[in-house]
Amino acid sequence: MPPHWTTYIASDDVDSTAKRVGEAGGVLLMEPFDVFDAGRMAVAQDPTGAVFGIWQAGAHHGAQLASEPGTLVWNECQTTDSDAAEAFYRAVFDYDVDRMQMGDEREYRVLTVDGKGVAGMMELDDVPPNWSTTFAVEDADAAVAEAEKLGARGLVPPFDIPEVGRYAVLQDPVGAVFGVLAG
Repeated sequence: MPPHWTTYIASDDVDSTAKRVGEAGGVLLMEPFDVFDAGRMAVAQDPTGAVFGIWQAGAHHGAQLASEPGTLVWNECQTTDSDAAEAFYRAVFDYDVDRMQMGDEREYRVLTVDGKGVAGMMELDDVPPNWSTTFAVEDADAAVAEAEKLGARGLVPPFDIPEVGRYAVLQDPVGAVFGVLAG
């Protein structure tokens, strides 16, 4: 397994969610287990091949701070089959999905809970199915320049996403890929 970030999706009952993974056509890679008193987790793969974790909070509830520079801002399922992935995440996590056209011919999907966007989904043919992690930064260009000085490699140079912000994709010195977003 190459170095990577793992997206964990919250669940009130990881055992029940793990069962739903198989029923919806996914694969359970790690059966549910306790992580001391921090919580309970499992690792799964959706039918398109994207791997993710499932987290049931105990003493550790997950990210306490988000969308601030230096913290997690967004997770996105990048898949080769958006319809199959959408059906899976709807069935397993009861997500609603909002769809919008991107500037090109592609459609972007936002997974929502109670009307609030919690993750994205887009179809890409040039990367294996995965969950990508994006961190908030104050200045995407400066963040890329600093990361490259520290040994990262720029994969997608900074570009503007209308009504969202300036985004770039990097690969850290050990090979894990992540995005940065200045909003």
